[in-house]
Amino acid sequence: MRMVPIDRMDADRSNPSSRPPVSSTRLTNLDLNLLVALDALLQNRSVTRAAAQMGLSQPALSASLARLRRHFDDPLLSRRGNEYVLTPLAQQLRERTRTVLAGVERVFAAEPVFDPASSTRQLTIVASDYSVAILGAPLTELLEREAPGMRVHFSANTPSIIDDAEHALVGVDLILLPHGFVTDLPHRDLHDDRWVCLVAASNTEVGEELTREQLTELPWVMTFHSPTASTPAARRLRMAGVEPRVEVVTEHFLTVPALVAGSGRVAVLQERLARRLSPEAGVRTVASPVDLGSLVEAMWWHPVNTHDPEHEFLRDVLRRAARTLDQA
Repeated sequence: MRMVPIDRMDADRSNPSSRPPVSSTRLTNLDLNLLVALDALLQNRSVTRAAAQMGLSQPALSASLARLRRHFDDPLLSRRGNEYVLTPLAQQLRERTRTVLAGVERVFAAEPVFDPASSTRQLTIVASDYSVAILGAPLTELLEREAPGMRVHFSANTPSIIDDAEHALVGVDLILLPHGFVTDLPHRDLHDDRWVCLVAASNTEVGEELTREQLTELPWVMTFHSPTASTPAARRLRMAGVEPRVEVVTEHFLTVPALVAGSGRVAVLQERLARRLSPEAGVRTVASPVDLGSLVEAMWWHPVNTHDPEHEFLRDVLRRAARTLDQA
């Protein structure tokens, strides 16, 4: 790709009628190196640190920042005291840039013939800590035997990724997520699970089963708690007319037991994860008076990868890893 001259960009900005179509201006005339520079600047929020990461001089990266500022008509980095902060536009671009750059790297890492035994590809899987705890070990064991040169990068899922899964999947291989969040994308079911209630082992107010009153009165630990991000179990509670009194919110399932232990709180957790807890965790599972339902964990991918040989191999390995869960 070639860089459009700065004076041409300025002329086009001042005369909208002279601009070519967006696809021509924004793609044909852009220097791909600017995308790398943009990512480094947004991640580091410092020209000095970004230049060191890229192996460039500070003046060279400052020149790239100037071009980016002209292109976006936005400062991107704004000084506040002794540091730089991202502008609102830069905050929007930060995750998008990382996703697109990862997609570009995958394009240029493609091989004419795929051989798992010799592949050195990095696989990127967006997943919760629950999914990593359940599937991480069997998946990596299979890869170690069949594709020892491959590397797996587990990236935490976030509400923003789930809300725009198709865009996020441009730069990653798979998203592991239960049904109910993503639609209209290729997927394959991996395993099922069910929700159980968790209370402290020392909690004498709760017997073998919670009452509806206790569901409403006891303080809760919730995993994700926002209008667009919540567990299916939490939605089932609300549908049954139970509005939990939320005291603690966490975005990590593995932290739930520690937040319940030694307290009067209650929480819900996947049964497969709860079964792995040791007695030293200080919690116990109890029955719920409300049907919390079950969950079906699935892997989701971008349609462009459906027939990619490397991607087919990854999906097959992950399916086989999931089958080992019921054999344990």
